[in-house]
Amino acid sequence: MPDRRLTHVASPAGVFPSDGYTHVVLGPGQVAAIAGQMAFDEHGELVGVGDPAAQARQVFVNMRNCLAAVGATFADVIKLNYFLTDISHLPVILAVRDEFIDVERPPASTVVQVVALYRPDLLLEVDGLSLVPQRIG
Repeated sequence: MPDRRLTHVASPAGVFPSDGYTHVVLGPGQVAAIAGQMAFDEHGELVGVGDPAAQARQVFVNMRNCLAAVGATFADVIKLNYFLTDISHLPVILAVRDEFIDVERPPASTVVQVVALYRPDLLLEVDGLSLVPQRIG
């Protein structure tokens, strides 16, 4: 069920509508910044060497765990930033992302191809912002 607390403005006046992300998302809550997540499992082992889908899945599992730690879910995510070493991997990465988000109300997003990441075997890193519905403490 979509989170109706968030307002998604997919097509602001004068801005070309997008397919796959929302131009503006706002809502109530505390902002939680999620650090760049990479394809490391809970033991620090890299998942999916050379496999963008496997790496993306681990990245989004890590993000889900980070969100859960502050009482949030992907329904609370308002922005995702993607850093890819090869932009041609984007369709595969977005297909995996779509397993985790509400594709009818996607977060705002930025995608950038970078020369390198922390390690040469990493294919992507994703960070984001969410609005946590309640105060943690």
